[in-house]
Amino acid sequence: MYQRILLAVDGSENSLRATEEAVKIASLISECKIEVIYVADFSKSKNEILHSQDKEELEYSRRKKLAPVEEKIKSKNVSYELKILHGYPGPTIIEYVNKEKVDMVVIGSRGLNTLQEMVLGSVSHKVMKRVNCPALIVK
Repeated sequence: MYQRILLAVDGSENSLRATEEAVKIASLISECKIEVIYVADFSKSKNEILHSQDKEELEYSRRKKLAPVEEKIKSKNVSYELKILHGYPGPTIIEYVNKEKVDMVVIGSRGLNTLQEMVLGSVSHKVMKRVNCPALIVK
């Protein structure tokens, strides 16, 4: 069964719904661990760095964004680990998942309409197509 569930989050409402589903699955399996990853997007990092005073403040603001996710996991006493990666979300998540050989990926859908998804592409869609394990997209 699933021993390592990767939960990709960005601090959004969809991430919280994905967290709920990951916790439901993990709580059914003894010794299951959730690996929560947040990808500091290169395209947004520059703005974050410019508006923060120092590295600690930047780290704190990212952690604060992820606090609701951590609270949901802790409230169900599920084992977890939080990692902050750097890069472009889609490729970074895919590379991590395939390299680390996780058992399942849970990710929230951003809810793009058809045109937006066609033009921009969605992270969840890219992840679903390219990871080598089961993936759950939560709407």
